[in-house]
Amino acid sequence: MKILYGIQSTGNGHITRAIELIPYLMEWGDLDVLLSGSQSDIEMPFKVKYRFNGLSFVFGKQGGVDVWNTYWNMKTMKLMKEINNLPIEKYDLIISDFEPVTAWASLKAGRVCVGLSNQMASMHPLAPSPKKIDLLGKLILSQYAPCSIAYGFHFKSLDQHIFTPIIRKEIRELTPSNEGHYTVYLPAYSDEKIIKSLSQFEKIRWEVFSKHNKKKFKEKNISIQPINNGQFVKSLVSCEGVLCNAGFGTTSEALFLQKKLLVIPMKNQYEQHCNAAMLKSMGVHVIKKLGEKNHEKIGNWLSENNTVQVDYPDNAREIVDLIVRHHGFKPKKTAIPETITTNLFQNL
Repeated sequence: MKILYGIQSTGNGHITRAIELIPYLMEWGDLDVLLSGSQSDIEMPFKVKYRFNGLSFVFGKQGGVDVWNTYWNMKTMKLMKEINNLPIEKYDLIISDFEPVTAWASLKAGRVCVGLSNQMASMHPLAPSPKKIDLLGKLILSQYAPCSIAYGFHFKSLDQHIFTPIIRKEIRELTPSNEGHYTVYLPAYSDEKIIKSLSQFEKIRWEVFSKHNKKKFKEKNISIQPINNGQFVKSLVSCEGVLCNAGFGTTSEALFLQKKLLVIPMKNQYEQHCNAAMLKSMGVHVIKKLGEKNHEKIGNWLSENNTVQVDYPDNAREIVDLIVRHHGFKPKKTAIPETITTNLFQNL
């Protein structure tokens, strides 16, 4: 059986999840990996068949996606060429982890594409939604990588097709400790903004991992260092709490490690606001942005000692086996839908 696995590499969560799933996919057949996007800080340790520009979001420095730079870096003609040239007909099973080239090539060819991502779970009818619905953001989320079959990951299982997070083995095998510091990962904020906000909490040791600086330095009670997976894992497993955006990977690992968690959803990232809504329903602290207005809320979080209890079993093999048995072996055709909505889940 020929399997194509398309992975979004904007951010790190898709890559870390794929690293856990790929060995089990390889047991079922001949696997080709496709990567698109340009914001990941983690290298893929498996052979990559296709590397595409795809459609990337560019992180800004004011707390969200830089819409202007995202637009200017959008190479529409190149994206169309990548979609048209992908030999999708070669594959018996096609999986997309929120990867647009794989999804749109399948849609264009009338082939079934299995969506397997946190974004798929965010569109589930049972998933909590933000109070303020961003209609454009919701449309982008549904149309960015449209798939005919939907499986997803969320912080809680919503039904038999929405799984708890995949936690990478290097995290599962570590014993959490508390050395008193707080780990910070806010890639959409500048180092200057983070330092200005967090230096007010003078008694707290902050370990900040930065996308905007390639050298390690310290200012007051804050250490800034470039993103390094080994150093980040070391900081995460030994911290007292985690301050991060409302992406899926770091938040899931913080919950698994029983760390205090405070999240700030990125502006112009509807999926993160959906994540924040789910986390808030579970008892996780959520604030809108860094700044003086939220100084008191950050202080209250620091003074509390609450952690959210979760149960995240190692279910990677089980998920792969389920998908392959239900959707592999025989190439399938699907009618090209006029719209892609939450009704995807009715196709399961």
